[in-house]
Amino acid sequence: MQNYLPVLRNCPFFTGLTDDEILSILHCVSAAKITRHRGSYIFRAGDSTEVMGLVLSGSTLVIQEDLWGHRNILSKCNTGDFFGEPYAATPGAILNISVVAEEDCEILLLNVKRLLTSCPTVCDHHQKLIRNLVSVLANKILLFNDKITHVSKRTTREKLLSYLSAESIRQSALSFDIPFDRQQLADFLCVERAAMSAELSKLQKEGLLVTKRNHFQLLTR
Repeated sequence: MQNYLPVLRNCPFFTGLTDDEILSILHCVSAAKITRHRGSYIFRAGDSTEVMGLVLSGSTLVIQEDLWGHRNILSKCNTGDFFGEPYAATPGAILNISVVAEEDCEILLLNVKRLLTSCPTVCDHHQKLIRNLVSVLANKILLFNDKITHVSKRTTREKLLSYLSAESIRQSALSFDIPFDRQQLADFLCVERAAMSAELSKLQKEGLLVTKRNHFQLLTR
C-alpha cells in the first residue's frame, strides 16, 4: 500500500493523518486493492455492500440504468474520489446505483463497518477518520444537490446553462474543461444527445459560448 501513499495523502478521507496513521487505518478497515478493466462493473444495482471504493488510478462512473439500457450518470469519480459510502454505512441497504469503470482502474475497497464500530486497537486517529468521512458524505450531498438543480430545469437549454454556469463558478474561470464527453454530459443532464448538441450549436451562434469537445469558454456581453 505504500506505493499509493501519494494518492491517499491528497484524499479528503485521510486529511490530518500521517503516513503511518494512514497505513494503520488501512489495516483497521481491511483495505483490499482490486483492478477493473474499462466497462467492468464494480458495484451493481440490486446488490448490497459493506465496502466503499476509493479510486487509486483511472476513473469510474456512478450510474443508474433502467431495464431498457437508458443511463443516468450521477457522478464521475477520478483518482482520490470515493463511491458507495452511504450504502456501505447502512447495513442491508440495497444499491440503486451501479459503479462502472470508465477506463482501466485500480480501486481500494474499505470496510466502513470496521470504521463505524469501536476500533480494537483504540487508535488515536479513529475519530479523525470518522470526522473526515462525515465531511466526505456532506460534500457528496452538495454535489448531488447541484445535479438536482441542473436536471430540474425545464428545457435542455436551461439545463446546459445551469451546469456550465456552475462549473465556471466552481473553477473560477470562464474557460474550463468538464469531466464528461458529449454522451456522458447528456446522460448526466438527463437529455437526448441530439437535442443537446443542437442546443449547444444555437448557444454558439448566439455568442454565449464556444466549445470544442469537453472544453468550454463562456462569453459575457
